[in-house]
This record gives sequence, C-alpha cells and structure tokens, in this order.
Amino acid sequence: MNRSFRFLLALLLMSFAILPHAATDAPVKVVYHLNEGLEQATRALRNIRNHLSVDPSAKIVVVAHGAGIDFLLDGAKDKNGNPFDATVQDLVSQGVDFRVCAYTLQSRNISKEKVIPEAKIVPSGVAEVARLQAKEAYVYLRP
Repeated sequence: MNRSFRFLLALLLMSFAILPHAATDAPVKVVYHLNEGLEQATRALRNIRNHLSVDPSAKIVVVAHGAGIDFLLDGAKDKNGNPFDATVQDLVSQGVDFRVCAYTLQSRNISKEKVIPEAKIVPSGVAEVARLQAKEAYVYLRP
C-alpha cells in the first residue's frame, strides 16, 4: 500500500469514529403515535411530561388519527373530568406539536372547527408518522 492511500484510509476511519459523537449533540426527535382514544391519550400526555422533565430539548410531535384524535377535540375531558386542552396548551408552550388526521375528521364527519386551535390538521395521520420517521429521522413511540 502506498503512503498516501494509507493516510486517506486512516483519515476516513477517523471521520467515522467522530460522526456518532457529533450526532449526540442534536436534540432527540420523537413522534408519539395515538389512535386508541382517551385512555391512550392520558398515558401519552403523562409520558410526554416525563420525557420533557428529563430531556427538555427533545423535539416531540404527537400524531393522532382514528379514536386517537378525541382528546384534541373541543371540550374533551379525561375520565376524571379534567379537560385535555389545558395540558395540551402547556405542552405546546414547551415546544410539543400536535397533529390531527384530516381523513379521520372526514370519515367521522367531524368539522375542522371542532379541533382545538393548538393542533394542526395534516392530510393523513399514518402518512405523517411515516414521513417523520423516514424523512426527518424521528423515533417512533406508541404509548
């Protein structure tokens, strides 16, 4: 092996050793996938609060479809009668994004105006989860 080839090979190997360390400075990106209803939403919101308490820099997106959108509808309350919107507002103030599936709204005949203002409507919940994972390197969690 000639000297310049060995040098380039060593340089290449060192760059691979450095890459994992550089990536650890980036915030963790997580998509929480909800499609089961109010009990799952209660668990997810608790998990997200816990998550942010140990990693406040985490970038969290909640994607809801099917029965998973119910907590993001105006007037929704948990089993103890507590409104979900206050918790959602608090999490939004901490940088959490909430996304609701337009297909679900259409198939369930729910007006877009019924969705709380903190949530963004996306064309498809499952497509949004897939896009976040494939295109933006989000980690998938399902509470």
